[in-house]
Amino acid sequence: MNVKFWDKKAETKEPKKKKSFAREWGDAILFAVIAASLIRWATFEAYTIPTPSMEKSLLVGDFLFVSKLHYGPRTPMTPLQVPLTHQTIWGTNIPSYSDAIQLKPHRLPGFSEVKRNDVVVFNFPPEEQHPADLRTNYIKRAIGLPGDSLQVKDLQVYINGKAIENPEKMQYKYLLVPNMQLSDKFFQDRNINLHDVQLFENGYVVDATPEVAKEMASLDFIKDVILLKSLPGKAEAEVFPFKPSLYEWNKDNYGPIYIPQEGATVAITPETLPFYERVILDYEHNDNAEVREGKLYLDGQEVKQYTFKQNYYFMMGDNRHNSLDSRYWGYVPEDHIVGKAVMIWMSTNPEGSFFDKIRWNRLFKVIE
Repeated sequence: MNVKFWDKKAETKEPKKKKSFAREWGDAILFAVIAASLIRWATFEAYTIPTPSMEKSLLVGDFLFVSKLHYGPRTPMTPLQVPLTHQTIWGTNIPSYSDAIQLKPHRLPGFSEVKRNDVVVFNFPPEEQHPADLRTNYIKRAIGLPGDSLQVKDLQVYINGKAIENPEKMQYKYLLVPNMQLSDKFFQDRNINLHDVQLFENGYVVDATPEVAKEMASLDFIKDVILLKSLPGKAEAEVFPFKPSLYEWNKDNYGPIYIPQEGATVAITPETLPFYERVILDYEHNDNAEVREGKLYLDGQEVKQYTFKQNYYFMMGDNRHNSLDSRYWGYVPEDHIVGKAVMIWMSTNPEGSFFDKIRWNRLFKVIE
């Protein structure tokens, strides 16, 4: 007896459909966007220098690589965002994100913590029209670290009572008084940014290093070179914490000021509250914090002391008289830090001609 357990039919496989040209390109573009987004988030990102606040260490027209690996990549706070954008869609004023979902930030482990004198890219803390991780990117030097006491006396920065080493190419504003009209070439030969040269009465106000100022003062046709510094006790209302009646501080004579450290506790008094009000209300992620009549309230209860939830930093530009930095708006929260500037990969001179548009000597220069 023949028993047939199965009847194997001839299998016929349909030939695999070949992807269309559009599908192949679509898959390739999708893969490229995902890969580029991951690289940009976790490793390195390219930035450009648009302002002279870090000259002459960094120049307008420098293109940088900023490392996310040093301090650790920061998880997105605003996940609903068009990939590879920052605030707007390329070439438009259309927002590239929705703030309908906001996540608490976390940071993956990095190679190091922020060190003194690191050149750091961070989101501009006082900016309120964008979520924290999409605020405008600033670049400055980390002068003060968490727990430091910082003071500026007659231009010199002191940390915990000791003078720190100044950046090699630090600049100030000088009044240059010549016997004759100066040409653009005079300033360009001394690497002085023409855009920042200002006519003032019988002279020019320029940003320059002390060495360049000394060289100009030695010229026969220069009558005088005057450092334009603020005097002690002459309060400037625009400097943080914006209390000239309590603190007679200015950009060249500032502090002492305490830089908040995670876990540190400070007393809250009418004198100290101006230093920490914005930190507590805007940066510490407190749900029910408010200030009424000069007093701090958490969850409806007045508090006389406060313990910080994260570290903060004090940032300053190397172009000390032409830098909007922590002297004017306060501390940088740790969760606003983007990364460390490590290398100049390209540099173009906005004032250069066709033949000297590229600053060849700055290509692939390590940032110090």
